[in-house]
Amino acid sequence: MKKRLLCLASLVFFGFLVNAQKVEFEEFDLDNGLHVILHQDNTAPVITVSVMYDVGGKDLGGKPEAPRTGFAHFFEHLLFEGTKNIGKGEYSKIISANGGNNNANTSLDRTYYYEVFPSNNLELALWLESERMLHPVIDQVGVDTQNEVVKEEKRLRYDNSPYGQFLFAVSENLFKVHPYKNKNIGEMEDLDASTLEEFQNYFKKWYGPNNAVLVVAGDIDSNDAKALVKTYFKDIPRGMDPVRNFPKEEPITETIDAKFYDPNIQIPAIITAYRVPGFKERDAYVLNMVSAYLSDGKSSKLYKKLVDDKKMALQAGAINIPQMDYSIYAVYGLPLGETSLETLLAEIDEEIVKMQTELISERDFQKLQNKFENRFVNSNSSVEGIANSLARYYMLYDDINLINNEIDIYRSITRQDIQDVVKKYLNPNQRVELEYLPKEKSNN
Repeated sequence: MKKRLLCLASLVFFGFLVNAQKVEFEEFDLDNGLHVILHQDNTAPVITVSVMYDVGGKDLGGKPEAPRTGFAHFFEHLLFEGTKNIGKGEYSKIISANGGNNNANTSLDRTYYYEVFPSNNLELALWLESERMLHPVIDQVGVDTQNEVVKEEKRLRYDNSPYGQFLFAVSENLFKVHPYKNKNIGEMEDLDASTLEEFQNYFKKWYGPNNAVLVVAGDIDSNDAKALVKTYFKDIPRGMDPVRNFPKEEPITETIDAKFYDPNIQIPAIITAYRVPGFKERDAYVLNMVSAYLSDGKSSKLYKKLVDDKKMALQAGAINIPQMDYSIYAVYGLPLGETSLETLLAEIDEEIVKMQTELISERDFQKLQNKFENRFVNSNSSVEGIANSLARYYMLYDDINLINNEIDIYRSITRQDIQDVVKKYLNPNQRVELEYLPKEKSNN
């Protein structure tokens, strides 16, 4: 009886937390097409101002006859160079001098810029982002400077980092025609060969207000914030209306065997990768739960079996890498001792086959539900996180209300759904089997 009461109390408490986290917001559009989202939360004197542009690594630069990779990521750096009213190198200095911090990041699907300030600097934050959108200086000096910055980033994060090429190796084998096959950071020869005119044209195509969403969140007065947004953004001219027409991938019907050699590793890895639905699809949510079941924490199935119990692996896991058009589901393992990659793969597949032939236990299923309830609550626990979610759900999911009801999708998933999705997507004839190997002299 006591145990039942504790469980009931836990459920009531969790329900209270989820309901308490409801995010209120207001939306409106400017005449130039900029979508604006306001979230007022006066519990702490902090604001976040962010802009998400509907452009990412899949959107190539250059000309149709000479497409260039890496432009969106390059612009993540280039748009910090300065504007007509902000000197070169002064952007971040202004922010730090006024008690703020800022950053940006680029995926294959979008680019995101944000500033976090004390709330008395709202007008400054809006001015900075309007300057980035209206008055960026895109000249040869800035392009040359950021070209070297990107090359150094590529060397540090990918070329000279152990297993740093993992995602690149998977993507180039999993995608044949869709631009997801390209590196988000781009090929350096593409950036070297690009002209200043190509960079300027890329900005004109993708960085107009009609291809962006602006979020203002935190300690604001919504009416005052709306007036300031209009002051700084309403006169920015509407940009082009970009059109995408990416080719579709043919289904994978036979195992694709591949090898990749990394000079920065001594221990090989086995990776299986599946092309699965984009992140808006319900099956993508189910696959997120599959990943958590297989590899989230030391009690997860792959870690407990291969690392703890059988001591066959140094590391093992599964991850659903979210992308708009097609996501990547990857399962991996690093062998321990004399364990071969073939043996490790067989052990991993055994766990997947179990999921295809048996329902996961009710106890494991409840653990998953609790885990995703907790993630949902935590995602809305800070103003910075809320700003990111509001921009992401509006821009990428076409449903801003997911910030409050996405958890209902996870709640609706059943054990049978999990089994069905694993059966549907995670089969040997639908995947890339990649041996990720140390690069030896003979492989040079």
